[in-house]
Amino acid sequence: MSDGPLAGIRIIEVCHVLAGPFSSMILGDLGADVIKVEPPGGDMARNITSKFTGPYNDYFASLNRNKRSVVLDLNTLEGQARLGELAADAHGLITNLRPETIRRFGLTYEQLRRHNEALVCVALTGFGLDGPYADKPAYDYIVQALTGVMTLTGDPGAAPTKAGYSAVDNSTGMMGAVGMLAKIIEGKGGQVDVSLFDTMLSQLNYLASGYLNHGSVPQRTANSAHPYMVPAQVFESRDGFLMLFVSTDKFWKKFCDVAGWPERADDPQFATMTARSENRKAVIAAVAELLRGETTAHWVDLLGQEGLVVSGVETLDQALDGDIAQSREMIAVIPTPDGALRVVGNPIKMSDHQQRYGLPPLLGEHTEEVLGRLPKAVAAK
Repeated sequence: MSDGPLAGIRIIEVCHVLAGPFSSMILGDLGADVIKVEPPGGDMARNITSKFTGPYNDYFASLNRNKRSVVLDLNTLEGQARLGELAADAHGLITNLRPETIRRFGLTYEQLRRHNEALVCVALTGFGLDGPYADKPAYDYIVQALTGVMTLTGDPGAAPTKAGYSAVDNSTGMMGAVGMLAKIIEGKGGQVDVSLFDTMLSQLNYLASGYLNHGSVPQRTANSAHPYMVPAQVFESRDGFLMLFVSTDKFWKKFCDVAGWPERADDPQFATMTARSENRKAVIAAVAELLRGETTAHWVDLLGQEGLVVSGVETLDQALDGDIAQSREMIAVIPTPDGALRVVGNPIKMSDHQQRYGLPPLLGEHTEEVLGRLPKAVAAK
């Protein structure tokens, strides 16, 4: 990428699969020159699915556009020396390997600062670079299990349930990008330590606060209901489901007026947020009975026109093919000799920058281009 707000920033990525590649892709989308350092066999994400557009694997393509690929064997002194040369004129390095491997490959700030004092090193790990849990293996699923996310997801009585996508990995990738940019803006090199566990725990914010301050242990609520606001959940309609979110007393009154339910607007059991919370079962039962009488489209049109927060419940394919994604230009089409490669675009829109999308790199595609400009490798110190 030759333009964008991060043009001129060079990032080295030594990552695999999801959190790290997603983090550096965000920076690459914004114009940074991302050099993806891969082992001779490549990032395992290159073969996670059997779906390819020509040589481009769907999974890998979704996380690795706008990058250049260099093959280095970091198990060797020569490979580590070449990495040090790359680090000499880079702004940052991001990795999501295990702490033991990060140190063995020489990917910490303390190990690389001799090449570049201003280098920012970001480590995305399961439980941190140091500490008693540092080398415990961790994946998105494991961290969802350990932070309570699985016990908060799904209906009461069901088995612990994970979120329907890689919530931990994606969130940690975004935190890593923020940490990287914060240190680059500061203008000082150093180590940034972001863990999957810490990231997910931080996202439980108000639920955690209720426990930390008042001992309130959050419980699952049926139909994806909000723990405090009522009614704010999935309801069944005559032909499917809809999501209704009534967040204030003002909206409750409006809902009652629009739905032809004036007697409920000022009912003491229903009229205030506190009353609705205390009488949750009665409120939900009454609203559920009302909404089952008409179709989802009826309620979305009727309530939506009055500014109430309501929607149908759509599948991923409906969302990707829908009008909102199209209007937001969220589906990017990258031409290849074998046909169009379609990916979800970057959500960051800027008034003075038109987002461009490049193909994900083939394994080692830019090794000579990138390493050829460097002086001959010296022995690793």
